[in-house]
Amino acid sequence: MVQRVVKNMIEVFKKIWQFAGNEQNNIKKSVAIGFIYAIFHMFQVGAIYFAIVAIVQQSQNYQYIYYSLAMMLISIIGRIVCFYFSRLQQTHAGYFMTANKRIDIGQRLKSIPMGFFNENSLGEMTGITTTVLDEVENTVPMVLVNILSGFINAFVFIIYVLIFDWRIGLIVVTGTLFYLLVTSQMEKKSRTVAPKRQESETQLVDAVLENIKGMFIVKSFNLTHLDNKKIDHAIEYNRASNLNMEKLFTPYTIMQELVLKLFSVLIMIAAISFYFQNTLSLTYCLMMIVVSFMIFGQIQSAGSGMAILRVAGSAIEHANKIGETPLLDEHGHDFSPKSHDIKLNHVSFSYGEKEILHDISLTIPDCSSIAVVGPSGSGKTTLCHLIARFWDVNSGSITIGGKDIRDYTLESLMDQISMVFQNVYLFNDTIENNIKFGVPNATLDMVKVAAKKACCDDFIEALPDGYQTIIGEGGSSLSGGQKQRISIARAMLKDAPIIIFDEATANVDPENEDKLQKAMEELMKNKTIIMIAHRLKTVKNANQIIVIDQGHIVQQGQHDQLIKEDGIYKKFVKEKELTTNWKL
Repeated sequence: MVQRVVKNMIEVFKKIWQFAGNEQNNIKKSVAIGFIYAIFHMFQVGAIYFAIVAIVQQSQNYQYIYYSLAMMLISIIGRIVCFYFSRLQQTHAGYFMTANKRIDIGQRLKSIPMGFFNENSLGEMTGITTTVLDEVENTVPMVLVNILSGFINAFVFIIYVLIFDWRIGLIVVTGTLFYLLVTSQMEKKSRTVAPKRQESETQLVDAVLENIKGMFIVKSFNLTHLDNKKIDHAIEYNRASNLNMEKLFTPYTIMQELVLKLFSVLIMIAAISFYFQNTLSLTYCLMMIVVSFMIFGQIQSAGSGMAILRVAGSAIEHANKIGETPLLDEHGHDFSPKSHDIKLNHVSFSYGEKEILHDISLTIPDCSSIAVVGPSGSGKTTLCHLIARFWDVNSGSITIGGKDIRDYTLESLMDQISMVFQNVYLFNDTIENNIKFGVPNATLDMVKVAAKKACCDDFIEALPDGYQTIIGEGGSSLSGGQKQRISIARAMLKDAPIIIFDEATANVDPENEDKLQKAMEELMKNKTIIMIAHRLKTVKNANQIIVIDQGHIVQQGQHDQLIKEDGIYKKFVKEKELTTNWKL
């Protein structure tokens, strides 16, 4: 029984210790201070002893009173100081171990496959970095220190009592073993509810986030009066899981309390019995009666920590979940290729069991442009994302400058590529900082030059704070066309040798389209360009055009060549011409 408790405790301790990382030293200090706290606690017992001696001997000598007062003062001051420094170390360890974990998660998310974000919801990641890690921060150091110092102090107390009287010491040992038996059963039960509680916390965060993000749709359909079943279910699940855990712990907590009180009473009865049998002095008898109220205090502190140890361990397991995802950039090297030709060699890729691209072979010469055309869902964006290594190919290879992109570090690979997405995301920061996101050391003058080329300087200068205007999360204060032009300015400033445009001009105003087209042509000089486009003007000027349908390249060539062939491209051109010539 004791062996099982110790084994389970050590198992969780290892997880906590590994999770602590650089904060292990602060935890060590806190445990060491906890041991010193126990020594000062023993001074309190000494003060009680001298007070009892004075009472029993009915001595008029104030020496015992002075001893008692001095030891009590030492005990109080020592425990206050130890508590202060121990709590300081715990707080430091808790805060920084979770802060470091959040930073580690942020860094890791930059290097994991994009498929992770499909399988793991925003709510789960938000729940881990907020609710779960908050629980780790607030409970783990406290639990670890309380259990370790509690067991150390309990051991010291047991030795102390055994020295006073081995018979009463055996009662204390027996009571401790019974207490650990109850604690073991409670810890065993907590294994079943702790993961469910963590899951309920994650589901609640996920449901709340989804509800907030989708509020504009709810309002647009005038459905605010209807109940949200998902969030109601998440709240109920969270309530039930927390209540179930409390219901599970309550009987064991009551049993723990009963065991300790019962054995405290047994110590008093034994002490009185031994006194009347003349095998225990009156001083020691009174001492044992008084100590019986204190003797199990430290083991109780350790036991209360054991009650939530499994919950803390489950929180750490949940927080480490992201760390189990394999990294894309594990064996890469820094490369800076002289040529930026791109080759796809028999590339195939699937999302789960659904194949998106099949046996794609393609060469994009250095300083050339390629337009990717095809129906929605044909695999155009996936092709571009594979070149940027958002995912790894299932088979085949992609090379840049003759080197497999899997041989690059992600940092050196992304130094070669700028991307302009169809769905632009801007950060809750100034316009200047958003434009120079890829080049943090850029000056304001450099930012302005890029903004002018992207035709967004005029509307930026018209804003109240110009380039220092805070644009809100996701660029919520700007129009779609304004956001897209800022993202193009960002790509211009980065000035990478390879540029990927994913429908870059989709949301640009007609009056600015010609200016932006000229700016993009200036940007594309002496660069390797891949563009997903639906605008005929953009497509027909490409050095080569590929048409993708159902994951296959079905047509490839230049505009003048493909327009003569029956196929998707010819149909695409005719539809665009009809759209362009349509008038009200």
